[in-house]
Amino acid sequence: MRQQEQEINTGIAYILWALGIFGFCGIHRLYLGRIGTGILYFCTFGLFGLGQVIDLFLIPDMVKEKNYYLQEKAKTNNLLLWTDMGEEIIRSKTSSLIKQMKTRVQSSPAQTSQSDPMLKLLKAAADNNNVLSLGQAVMILELPVEQVEQLLQKALKQGLAHIDNDLETGAVRYHFDI
Repeated sequence: MRQQEQEINTGIAYILWALGIFGFCGIHRLYLGRIGTGILYFCTFGLFGLGQVIDLFLIPDMVKEKNYYLQEKAKTNNLLLWTDMGEEIIRSKTSSLIKQMKTRVQSSPAQTSQSDPMLKLLKAAADNNNVLSLGQAVMILELPVEQVEQLLQKALKQGLAHIDNDLETGAVRYHFDI
């Protein structure tokens, strides 16, 4: 970060001070940012000339003080600008991450439902009053009988279903607790 050049010029301050000879006292103080005393000097002809003479020796320090103030103000403004830019970067990155997470969450169930046979089995059971036979499960899942049997055994072990026989036909039925 480069330092800002001095805004206040000592030569201009002395030229404005010299206008006090013609009755325009205090203009140099207005230039240096000392508004209150500038107006006081203007109304009292430089505190009856005494303040005007004293300022002849004070101008270099007043210029240094004003330039230091302006440099610090510029540094503060730069820091605030960097802070604002940092906040904006954080906001945009956070927003981007939230959008990515929402996209992943929204796409995740679709991927699971298409690829997870257990989920398909549970949905099929829900569509059939929570009861399925082995044949129905094979037709719905479109998987080999061995895989469907393993899947049904897994559902039994996990407590998702229990096995029973149909009262009329005696066929094996899987009752799902959904």
